[in-house]
Amino acid sequence: MEVGTIQEWKKKVGDEIEGGEVIAEIETDKATRSYEYNDDGYLAKVFFEDGAADVPVGTPVAVVVEEEEDIAAFKDYVPDEGTVEDTTEPQPSEPTPEPVPPIPMPSTPQTPQPAATPVAAAHTTTSRVLASPLARVSAANASLPLKSITGTGPGGRVIAADVEDALVHGVPEPAPAMPAQVPGMPLYTDVEVTKFKRVTAERLLQSKQTVPHYYLTVQCEVDNMLELRSTINSKARDGEYKISVNDFVIKAAAAALRKVPEVNAQWMGDKIRMYHAADISIAVQTEQGLITPIVKDADRKGLKEISSDVKELATKARDNALAPEEFMGGTFTISNLGMFGVSNFSAIVNPPQAAILAVGNSEQRVVPDESAPSGFGTKTFMNVTLSCDHRVVDGAVGAQWLSQFKSCLEDPVNIIM
Repeated sequence: MEVGTIQEWKKKVGDEIEGGEVIAEIETDKATRSYEYNDDGYLAKVFFEDGAADVPVGTPVAVVVEEEEDIAAFKDYVPDEGTVEDTTEPQPSEPTPEPVPPIPMPSTPQTPQPAATPVAAAHTTTSRVLASPLARVSAANASLPLKSITGTGPGGRVIAADVEDALVHGVPEPAPAMPAQVPGMPLYTDVEVTKFKRVTAERLLQSKQTVPHYYLTVQCEVDNMLELRSTINSKARDGEYKISVNDFVIKAAAAALRKVPEVNAQWMGDKIRMYHAADISIAVQTEQGLITPIVKDADRKGLKEISSDVKELATKARDNALAPEEFMGGTFTISNLGMFGVSNFSAIVNPPQAAILAVGNSEQRVVPDESAPSGFGTKTFMNVTLSCDHRVVDGAVGAQWLSQFKSCLEDPVNIIM
């Protein structure tokens, strides 16, 4: 994480803060996290308002003082970044009290990533124009909108000289605004892309452009699995647990990873890293976007424990309450759209992992059956597609893994063998 968004301040200037209180919600490229301040004090100044985007990690975002009477001294305080133009405003005659060190933008722990082809950063804009205090006053007095002035200061900051230049040479006329509705054109709504969504899109685009994908599809006959699931659930007490089809899929995938460990790996450029534990990422759709919480050590857990983990992780994901270690660092991903009636699809490999399994719904089909009087019977089938990174998983290895998965799902006894 290099930048973040201050989604919302939970405290306003002048409010008292008790150690451990949440003072802000910070949106990172993965999730929105509550920022707790550890000491007692008073919020004296904030440098960024609600919704401020692309704030670099380590940038001071607020000042907290120990005594309430010190708040007023920081009304016009700006952090010393060496980029703000000096003004002629008189300084207070009394010494300014020392603030508690400014609160920096927090960072999120990162999982080490392999070297990859760089992707051009998405161009972003913000409604906040960087300008020195004197430039803001000069522009306001001249009725010049700051966004119409080209800044020549550090980082594109508008300085007083830029305002004077605009007054002498004028500013370019803004492009005419598009009418709200043009006859014959469809109506539409532009939706702001969150940092979470943008980072997800960039990672998937990078995966599709730089990872050599290939796809393998098989049909799994799942009547035995469905029968066992029904038996297990019928013996559970009310509210104790309920095993889902997806729980069986996770367990079968983990078992197959143990038998074909070459798939439980990632590309490192000059080497391939093979993982010892099967940490299964499960794709969960939330209001913020797609996130992949992890069932840790799925190969060592039973169906009941996997089911409990999945329910807890899915709830946390939808409540935006996942800790970084709960969604960063999986070794294999499962995306299940069967509950939406999707019968077959191909998923994009979730980097730096080497494979992802796309799971469709279960469908009953008529098949030849010599034991039936009519010569036909019905069986239930499920389509699954394995997407692989060909740098890590050769076609024969992918087929071997898929064969093991199919065997585990069709005869669940193989899961525990």
